Amino acid sequence: MSGSDGPATARVVVGVSGSLGSLAALARAADEARRRGAELWPVLAWQPPGGELASRRGPGASLLLDEWQEMARERLVTVLQDVFGASGPGVWMHALVAHGTPGLALVEIADRENDILVVGAGRRSPWHRACHRSVTRYCLAHASCPVLAVPPSPLESELATAHRRNAWRLRLDTRHLV
Repeated sequence: MSGSDGPATARVVVGVSGSLGSLAALARAADEARRRGAELWPVLAWQPPGGELASRRGPGASLLLDEWQEMARERLVTVLQDVFGASGPGVWMHALVAHGTPGLALVEIADRENDILVVGAGRRSPWHRACHRSVTRYCLAHASCPVLAVPPSPLESELATAHRRNAWRLRLDTRHLV
């Protein structure tokens, strides 16, 4: 509740990292916010390279933290401009940069009953699931509000295939191109 003047404004909180999956989640979150008349809260969570303990060593640790914070802020601004352009998302937006692990930061920010948390579902390969922590699974398990997991775009797998072909220097099959 926001004081005595009624329920808090509905929010659509979305995790943003700059990955293709997070861009799809951001676009879907903006659609949800417009449809519900809610505020859009894009969140970019960041951690220092090497983790928290590694970042605290040395005399200039606080200067490095400030620099990484600024880099995260610039990345978020760039992603928002890439997705929405100069026109914006069409709803009130409150962009945040959070210092911490992505899953925990998103769950802590999306803490109201009427919030909706939107995350990209991420890659689905067994190797990727085994080697990387899933922000989506963390949010689904710990969020106190509904979570919308946006599946990856079919174009993402086609792009990955083209990238592998280029990396391995395989010839492109142009027979199906018109």
